[in-house]
Amino acid sequence: MIGPRRRSFSRAVWTVVVGLFLGALFTKLAVLYLPEGAVRDFLTTSASASLGPLGIDLVAVAFVLGPLTINLNALSLLGVFIVAVVMRYWL
Repeated sequence: MIGPRRRSFSRAVWTVVVGLFLGALFTKLAVLYLPEGAVRDFLTTSASASLGPLGIDLVAVAFVLGPLTINLNALSLLGVFIVAVVMRYWL
């Protein structure tokens, strides 16, 4: 049986991951449909963080992961917030 502490961590991870995907969808829609201007620039300007590439060389198998990049903007944070509210009241 999964303890409440483990369940809350996995729920938080899923909330952030799904929220970032929702925020990316909001960002693409804003770029497509909002007119050029300050509001569009504010909503779609992002800060990026990257990690990698990470190389793993085992004797039989070698592979490279990365780089893993996360882009955060106002719409990404909005997506995480919406998913967090839905998860809180739905589950």
